[in-house]
Amino acid sequence: MPQIIILPHVELCPDGAAIEAQTGESICDILLNNDIDIDHACDKACACTTCHVIVREGFKSLSDSTEQEDDLLDKAWGLEPNSRLSCQAVVGTEDLVVEIPKYSINMAKEGHR
Repeated sequence: MPQIIILPHVELCPDGAAIEAQTGESICDILLNNDIDIDHACDKACACTTCHVIVREGFKSLSDSTEQEDDLLDKAWGLEPNSRLSCQAVVGTEDLVVEIPKYSINMAKEGHR
C-alpha cells in the first residue's frame, strides 16, 4: 500500500502527515478522509484550481492528467512542473511526497477575509 507524505502546511497540516493511501483513490479524497481540509470549491469536478498540489516525489506514478486539468492548472497560483489538481491525481503504487501550496485561487474564501 503506497504512503503519502504531506509536507507541513501552516493552516491545513502544521506538522505534516504520513498517510496510508489506497491505489486508485485521488489525492484529494485521501487528504479529506484524513482530516486535511484541502480546498475543493468545485466539489472535485475538475472545474477550478483550489485543490492544487505539488507532487515532490512519485509524480510519474500518478494517473495521467487530462487536457482539461492541464488547462486549469495554467491558472493555478504557484504552478510548477509537478503540479496537479489533487481531485484528478489518482494514486498508483508508489509512495508520494505532496506539498499543499500556501495560497490557492479561491474567490469564495478570499471574499470573506
